[in-house]
Amino acid sequence: QKMAGRLYSGPRRRRVFVVGAGTTKFERPHSRKWDYPEMGREAAAAALKDAGIEYSEVQAVAASYCYGDPTCGQKAVYGLGLTGVPVFNMNNNCSSGSTALMMARLMVQGGYDCTLAVGFEKMNSGLSENFPDRVSPIQEHVQSLEKLGAKSGPLNPHVNAVTSDVVKMFAYAARDHCRQYGTSVQHFAKITSKNRRHGTQNPKAAIQKAVTPDQVLSKRIICDPITIAMSAPTGDGGAATVVCSEEFVRRHRLQDHAVEIVAQHMCTDLPNSFNHSFLGLCGYFMSKEAAQRCMQEAGLSASDVDVIELHDCFAPNELFLYEALGLCPEGSGGSLIDSAEWIRNSSGGEVCRLGGRWVVNPSGGLESKGHPIGATGLAQCAELQWQLRGVAGKRQVENAKVGLQQNFGIGGAAVVTLYRKYSPETDGKTMRSNL
Repeated sequence: QKMAGRLYSGPRRRRVFVVGAGTTKFERPHSRKWDYPEMGREAAAAALKDAGIEYSEVQAVAASYCYGDPTCGQKAVYGLGLTGVPVFNMNNNCSSGSTALMMARLMVQGGYDCTLAVGFEKMNSGLSENFPDRVSPIQEHVQSLEKLGAKSGPLNPHVNAVTSDVVKMFAYAARDHCRQYGTSVQHFAKITSKNRRHGTQNPKAAIQKAVTPDQVLSKRIICDPITIAMSAPTGDGGAATVVCSEEFVRRHRLQDHAVEIVAQHMCTDLPNSFNHSFLGLCGYFMSKEAAQRCMQEAGLSASDVDVIELHDCFAPNELFLYEALGLCPEGSGGSLIDSAEWIRNSSGGEVCRLGGRWVVNPSGGLESKGHPIGATGLAQCAELQWQLRGVAGKRQVENAKVGLQQNFGIGGAAVVTLYRKYSPETDGKTMRSNL
């Protein structure tokens, strides 16, 4: 796929760090009486406390959400103080949180010393489009879905059209993967079981109950081969991160808290997103492109990565992403999950290692945490920040030095971010030698 023009990656001279992270507990929709300002404020306050700084030191805010009126970001942070700082509100569907993180990073690269990225969402049980009187932004995606052979219309009378179309994209892609590569539904069930077992160690997850692969397969099928257990539940909650310059890190002596964003790229839809394959509609090629850009910029490869948080909105998508992110060759995702082994850590917990190398979604992923859309990308960042600092408790991947994040939103945007533990080295060529 030929890309147009030279890709912008921001000024290279200024390093950017995450120095604090916080999340609320993610809850099932309507299960707790609270509203988005509380979600955003609670998460942001936790991130600031984690960093050991006051809100008065934040120079700009990037806020992410999908289901809300304009300026919800202001409402969410005004409870922290009326400091007059710029607040940028953004919506990029399920990649909104990592879009806010990217904005916070770009602001630091552009001259700010300290920014705050905060995401939150108050949801219903399914997805929705709030403006039926105008063209849907995913119109071309839905048209491509039907041109490729998917049946039109809702999956059943209890599931609306937009939720049905999103589920079908991943279900039909899963069918193709099984047909083309011999992948089985057992592989998808193993992924869900892995993530749910990880989730039992995450007190902030909406679901903290383990399931066996057989139990996953016994649940109601919503669109073959995806069962309800393989689907990340929608959720309510908030997440936030404090993003700053190296000068700020040194001035506040935050080296022990600092995790560097060594590369970050967003890729929007490509020509092969449409009318090419169901996999293309699921963001496969966008995620692959963004990951390759990150690896090239950082001078790293997938083999250098220790811990990964990726967008398991449905279990098959995690398997697709093993391949898109370069963990295994195309078509070999099933073999990678078959290689799973559980490793005890010194904190009394356990993590699942794939391919003898990677731990994927130690947080429990979206399948355990839930998926409050505006918060998801920042919750992924929070988990990796804690992992690379060595403070993830029972979820800890020991000696983790490099983390990889992938977050995807239909419509579309895929954001991939590479992190590493703080190092005073500034020469990119020495990065691999510090791993």
